Amino acid sequence: MSDTEAHVVILGAGHAGGTAAALLRAYGHAGPITLIGEEPIPPYQRPPLSKAWLKGEADADSLALKPLEFYAESDIDFRPSVSAVELSRGSKTVKLSDGSALNYDVLIIATGARAIALPVAGAELDGVLFLRTAADAEGLKAALGPGKRMAVVGGGYIGLEAAASGRALSADVVVIEREARLLARVADPVLSDFFRAYHESRGVEFMLGASVTGFTGEAGKVTGVTLTDGRTIACDVALVGVGAAPNDEIARDSGLECARGVVVNLEARTSDASIYAIGDVAHRPLPLYDRMFRLESVPNALEQAKQAASSITGRPAPTAETPWFWSDQYDLKLQIAGMAFDADRILVRGDVAGAKFAVFHLKGDQVQAVEAVNAPAEFMAGRQLIQNRKAVSPAKLADSTISMKEVAA
Repeated sequence: MSDTEAHVVILGAGHAGGTAAALLRAYGHAGPITLIGEEPIPPYQRPPLSKAWLKGEADADSLALKPLEFYAESDIDFRPSVSAVELSRGSKTVKLSDGSALNYDVLIIATGARAIALPVAGAELDGVLFLRTAADAEGLKAALGPGKRMAVVGGGYIGLEAAASGRALSADVVVIEREARLLARVADPVLSDFFRAYHESRGVEFMLGASVTGFTGEAGKVTGVTLTDGRTIACDVALVGVGAAPNDEIARDSGLECARGVVVNLEARTSDASIYAIGDVAHRPLPLYDRMFRLESVPNALEQAKQAASSITGRPAPTAETPWFWSDQYDLKLQIAGMAFDADRILVRGDVAGAKFAVFHLKGDQVQAVEAVNAPAEFMAGRQLIQNRKAVSPAKLADSTISMKEVAA
């Protein structure tokens, strides 16, 4: 579809939805655009919530994708503090939480994902927090400081980033992880062991292989986390970071094809030709790996916003990108390119003890993914190798005296 007068309604004003609205105008779309946002503030960057925001180095204005006035100046009808509650595909109508309804010609579902809550006793206590929104970050920041103790349930990237920020604010931090190692679902053991040692050297305590059975509290406020072995870990605040689930209910209820999110093609188009889905809510193709997957990252949100905006305005489709991610903890910058699907070996390049190294995941002589800690050259070259599907010499790749430029040549 390339109808420049079509009314485009975007459900969700996160990184994906906000970017899609801006790109539609940049790509020449002249029709009305309505951007529906559940939060009271315009679209903003979410990754700094667990880092700069917690440490008081960022706020809503500094993290905004665009100034609030941009939307009015661009003739984008931005509606904050409202969400979609029902989608009628036959009449192309969306009912909103404020009782109003919108008719659309083209719909973009960018409703993101929500933190998974633990189905245990005490989960409703004050001080049992998540970290998905600016309001979440503000609540957590207010609970941290000298003399405070934070229990982090979940040893993934969000939990570790929050742990690092908690230590920067002089709070005591204990991380409780169900698996036997950190980052068990997303990283190799080399990286897991490295981050554990790095955090421990900065005062973070870890309890691995420990499952949570509930939260205890006094006067409605959390005071501890109870484990399966009967122990209770005292805390002033508990941050739950055990993953996220896509907000795909409105799509499922309307009959759109869903799997682990809303199923889309390389245009970000759903099973309904008038509806797109982008960002954390989308179950999308990964051409480099010949499979479907749901990604949670800013680069993915940007790429799919480009796909949808290009399709709606009749522009050529953007080139498929290599998935990439990052995590900042203390003075460490972790950059990840690719996905370790079907990898049959790993190679470590660089100095792990010196916190400057990269872990390459190989399938035969092709790089599937790279995890680079304070190693930007390895990240950039690895990303290029993944994108180009070029064979490498494992011996050269493992030899840090040989430049990545030569390895990739």
